[in-house]
Amino acid sequence: MKSVVRTLTHLLAMVYALTATAWSADNTPPEGFVALFNGKDMAGWKGLLAPPLDNPAKRAEASPDELAKAQKEADDDMRAHWKAVDGVIVFDGKGRSLCTAKDYGDFEMFVDWKIEALGDSGLYLRGTPQVQIWDPFTDPLKNSIGSGGLYNNQKPENPSKPSKVADKPIGQWNTFKIKMVGDRVTVHLNGELVVDNVVLENYWERDKPVYSIGQIELQNHGNSLYFKNIYIRELPR
Repeated sequence: MKSVVRTLTHLLAMVYALTATAWSADNTPPEGFVALFNGKDMAGWKGLLAPPLDNPAKRAEASPDELAKAQKEADDDMRAHWKAVDGVIVFDGKGRSLCTAKDYGDFEMFVDWKIEALGDSGLYLRGTPQVQIWDPFTDPLKNSIGSGGLYNNQKPENPSKPSKVADKPIGQWNTFKIKMVGDRVTVHLNGELVVDNVVLENYWERDKPVYSIGQIELQNHGNSLYFKNIYIRELPR
């Protein structure tokens, strides 16, 4: 009887381990979420238009023909510098930012990211900068300010800095959990709350609230970047 129990226990442990592995497989979304990156190619992504059309307000004024021509050039640029490599989106440090092909309103999302020393990046929400990603350890100009802050906020009532440094050592994977409802953003970095329901200001038109819908962008500042496990769940309004 004891041997049967030990065998069953062993089998249950194996099933649990296999299931846990399946749940934690890279680029496999949790229940209720959709994977924005399939782990294989850049389907569902497009290149950021060259200035001035990187500005959502300017894009809204452009003609369909102008946008189509600019998007073709941007997609060529994207394909030259953003690649899917072994289940990871890899940026070579050249070219422009990467954008979702679809626009989003209110949402929750997860993003795993990794940078190298002195790395600098961020996530534009609805085309608006940004949830900051950078190296708080190596660059003295960062003054030990961690990632996750709403960097381009200017008003004192809308803090631009995260509440703590929750970054992992450079070269290790970090995880953002971001929630955006209306114009307010909450950010967890590696399980730590660093931005708590703060208004994201409109960088492009300071006299207006942030846009109600727009693309999500993976920003670059001229250095190598790595992203995976990008999941989103749209929230009803």
